[in-house]
Amino acid sequence: MTPMTAGEGRATASAAPAGPARRAAERAVVGRLSWGLADQAASSLSNFVVGVYVARSLGVTAFGVFSLAWVTYGVVLSVSRGLATDPLVVRFSGVPDASWRVAVARSSGTALGVGAAIGAACVAAGLAAGGRVGLAFACLGAVLPGLLLQDAWRYSFFAAGAGRKAFVNDLVWGAALAPAMVVAARSGSVAAFVLAWGGSAAVAAVYGCFQSRIRPRPAGARAWVRDHRDLGCRYLVENTCVSGAGQLRAYGLGAIVGVGAVGVVRGAELLLGPFLAVLMGLSLVTVAEAARVLRRAPHRLGAFCLLLGGGQAAAALLWGAALLLVPDRLGELVLGGVWHSASQLVVPATLGVAGAGLGTGAAAGLRALGAARRSLRCQLFASACYVGGGLGGAVMAGTVGSAWGVAAATVCGSAVWWLHLRSALRERHRPPLDSIREVRTP
Repeated sequence: MTPMTAGEGRATASAAPAGPARRAAERAVVGRLSWGLADQAASSLSNFVVGVYVARSLGVTAFGVFSLAWVTYGVVLSVSRGLATDPLVVRFSGVPDASWRVAVARSSGTALGVGAAIGAACVAAGLAAGGRVGLAFACLGAVLPGLLLQDAWRYSFFAAGAGRKAFVNDLVWGAALAPAMVVAARSGSVAAFVLAWGGSAAVAAVYGCFQSRIRPRPAGARAWVRDHRDLGCRYLVENTCVSGAGQLRAYGLGAIVGVGAVGVVRGAELLLGPFLAVLMGLSLVTVAEAARVLRRAPHRLGAFCLLLGGGQAAAALLWGAALLLVPDRLGELVLGGVWHSASQLVVPATLGVAGAGLGTGAAAGLRALGAARRSLRCQLFASACYVGGGLGGAVMAGTVGSAWGVAAATVCGSAVWWLHLRSALRERHRPPLDSIREVRTP
């Protein structure tokens, strides 16, 4: 037997625990992803129940009004995430507890301040507009602070790797939502449903303070935005482009085809709700996980993003295929009168979600790299395509044409995301120009 040298002995000793350590790290990743899926499943299930309940209770036109308020909330949520929670996830994932707590107090305070400021504007605009739409927007403004603070707690917990707390928080929201929706149904108005939905979120937001034992600091919002303006400002524009494009499409579709068309599109989204739960659940943890991969094994970031995006796209296609087999009787039982029109959008809506899923893998990689300038360019392009395809399709072929236009735009946007991620990875691995000159200089 050949004797072992000292160097070989050290290599063997160091390699021995590598296998168990790697398996432990992989189990930790799977655990965090699982809590992300569980949390989003709870959140999306409550959103799905709300959508179905409102659609069956109010009909297509009133459901369209509710959907306009829902889309507007999405825009405000994007503003809050861009300024408050996105920088938190990028820079304070896996940091010591003391640093995390200070950051969360300022970040959650920023979210609360955004909700209060924009909420006041919504109340004023809604009261000035009047009517059913105006009243719905006024009620939305009243509940925005609670909605945004609850969302901030979710991202804060995932940044700390405590997805279980986010899951419990969403369960609390669901438990408060059930009786609130029953009370709203007795009123039968859009405003009542908006108040029930947002008011129950405020209950979960208060519970989040007890979970974290952190009090939001709105006074620290200015310092938080200033300290992270290099990421926050770009993420603000990027996120607003996403939700703003959806809002422009919804408003434009309502003007071109009718408010009922907005309800039909929302109905198709509800049909894809279980898969969208998976997509959004992963999005809660993908940036944090990509940041961890970048710190520990930078060469694996591209493969991680490809596996993430490709898996989501494949799952979306499988779910869409399953929806095509749903009988009309079952569909009408779920969505009532909205089913017939919404079922015609299943194929283009599925392709659009598959394209979005593929692109989220590249988006997570760019955010982990801190390439905010590149991700902003990608999102501006994707949002412009989304609005152009959605409204152009509506002009040519109504609601169905809008759905196909969005599907084509989403696939094109996903391709741009991946091109930019490939360029960003090449730039990271490219040696500095000065070192190249030193090697070439005799």
